[in-house]
Amino acid sequence: MKLADLAVLAGVSTATVSRALAGHSSVNTKTRDRIRALAREHDVRPNQLARNLRMKNTGAIGLVLPLGHARTQHLTDPFFLTLLGFLADLLVERGYDILLSRVIPDADDWLERVVDSGRIDGLLLVGQSDQFAVIERVAQRYRPLVVWGAHRDGQHHLTIGSDNVAGGRMAAERVIAGGRKRLMFVGDPAPPEFADRLAGFAAAAGEAGLACEVLATPMMPEIVHAAVAERLGQGPAPDAIFAASDVAAMSVLRALAEAGIDVPGTTAVVGYDDVTLAAHTSPSLTTIRQDLAIGAGLMVDRLLKRIAGEPAESAIVPPSLIARQSA
Repeated sequence: MKLADLAVLAGVSTATVSRALAGHSSVNTKTRDRIRALAREHDVRPNQLARNLRMKNTGAIGLVLPLGHARTQHLTDPFFLTLLGFLADLLVERGYDILLSRVIPDADDWLERVVDSGRIDGLLLVGQSDQFAVIERVAQRYRPLVVWGAHRDGQHHLTIGSDNVAGGRMAAERVIAGGRKRLMFVGDPAPPEFADRLAGFAAAAGEAGLACEVLATPMMPEIVHAAVAERLGQGPAPDAIFAASDVAAMSVLRALAEAGIDVPGTTAVVGYDDVTLAAHTSPSLTTIRQDLAIGAGLMVDRLLKRIAGEPAESAIVPPSLIARQSA
């Protein structure tokens, strides 16, 4: 049975049937319920994709993790899982389907291919990776795009993210207040968020008259572990280590334990993110918390405003120090 046949049964126009099945407010509740009951009885299912194309919306939001700098990283990373979970819950509550993708940029137009696919109404990017310039270019002509990441003066793309510079400062101030003088940063200093964490950490160290050693390493756990183990074998251990993420900090804790170095007696360790596992390491991990529930809410709010054609601006979520046993 076609919509026109259903319209005859219901005694209304085909357009009214179409609007009723789409839940349009222009059809009164009684008529809408009667048409939907007839549709169920006669197994009438309007072509959702065709209707979406006519209405110029898909009912779906893209959720993309771009991996330009860390191609072997997975969605199973606790930080990504937590943020993606919050975002997915909020989008489903608002009636959207989710198109989830882990993208390894293979060409300069990878983001254009995502936003021009016709499959989504808007896009949430989780992280900037090393794709800042690509995101900037696309954001100048594609408005419903919101990014979890760092903000730079004058940038075009809308970001929600932690104040990473302030977070780095908090980490340094914590260990310096504990009398630590040989400070080290562990992580990849290239992505904007990690670069800001290092900048805040190094600035606070410099203001205290202290140097900041940088152990630059890709962020995969096994690689972080190997890099820290190698460094510990080359000379005296630093008495404070700030890792660019909690997952990296857990690899630091493992390497220190294997080298027989006491935490926090000899070396204090601070992470970043406050993932659930941070409270369950041994010793429990002192870290800088990003409030991902607030951040996810801001991302979805700003995206829906952009989809509706309303103004929406970037926002920064203040970080906080979560003091535990490791520092």
